[in-house]
Amino acid sequence: MRKMMSRAAVLTGIRQMEMRDIPIPEIGDEDGLLKVEMVGVCGSDPGFYNGKTKVPFPLIMGHEIVGRIEEIGANKAKMSGVKKGDRVVVENRFGCGKCKACIEGNYAQCVDRMGYGVYFACDNPPYLWGAYSEYLYLPPRAMIHKIDESVPLEAAVLTTSVIGNNVRWLGEIGGVKLGDTVLIAGCGQQGLAGTVVAKEFGASKVIVMGTSKPFDKERMELAKEFGATDLIYVDKEDPVERVKEITDGALVDVMMDVSGAPSNMEISVNLVRKMGTIVTPGLYGPHFAAMDFDKVVQKELKICGALAQSYHSNEIAVKLVESRKYPLEKMVTHWFELEDAEKAVLTTGHELASDRAPIKCVITPNGRQ
Repeated sequence: MRKMMSRAAVLTGIRQMEMRDIPIPEIGDEDGLLKVEMVGVCGSDPGFYNGKTKVPFPLIMGHEIVGRIEEIGANKAKMSGVKKGDRVVVENRFGCGKCKACIEGNYAQCVDRMGYGVYFACDNPPYLWGAYSEYLYLPPRAMIHKIDESVPLEAAVLTTSVIGNNVRWLGEIGGVKLGDTVLIAGCGQQGLAGTVVAKEFGASKVIVMGTSKPFDKERMELAKEFGATDLIYVDKEDPVERVKEITDGALVDVMMDVSGAPSNMEISVNLVRKMGTIVTPGLYGPHFAAMDFDKVVQKELKICGALAQSYHSNEIAVKLVESRKYPLEKMVTHWFELEDAEKAVLTTGHELASDRAPIKCVITPNGRQ
């Protein structure tokens, strides 16, 4: 008998989360239903929870998604190349398909900002717009990618919004190429993924900036395991002088800041070579970086904002994750049941004490496999 309701952790207001039963919609020829196996807690989720980013209530969060096809319409199955029972990863955005950005393939910039875990309240059909839930609705434009059964869920859940992001940020936007020297400011999940992607794109040196504090200890060690050639501890050494030392004064070709610290953007103009590139996916909230724009002009630097992944970057990400060249699952440090979703968000936001500094928290809505 078909299940009629999905258990979900619902954000009902600022710092208010509760368990609810949400109706499962009927599935037609053009759409589908996913049984969620694992969802990552994004670094942005605590901001939604705390009201720093305005979201509609009631909201089911969760946009880093891996699961199995539970139901799928004939046309959706044909167009997506998947069938019932397949394990897939799901992109966090899909767009309206009609605006100029969507028509050009830039659906992350959709005028209606259509995607999972952020934009749609769960009190209107088809309800299941976030993966802090047993089931997730797959609209006709849902971007889904089949992923091999042999990949651990902890690696698969990182495919789109972590690895796919960095393929786009460093490859498509940053233009990293064979022989480049790449500097990554920040050693969280995005910085670690950037280390892997920079190596895969052929960088000869990958420099990762973090701190020597206990919070960053495991992250910096993992950066080295993932291929970082050099580590800079910004609380113990001058990053500009250290970069000059590592590069024999040449500075770096591409710098990416995923730290969220304005100070890293402020010194970026002194870390990147003439005609080099600075990529900034980091969000700084109310804090602003005081950059020396005279140096930007004089050095002809490119400063590139970077928001999300693309279909193409996710296709590459799937292949990279399936290759098993890197133990990506080591980034996952904390697991939570669906009923403990609020604890997962608080742990990610460093509001709950833990015996291990979190790198990546995940939720298993249907139990740990």
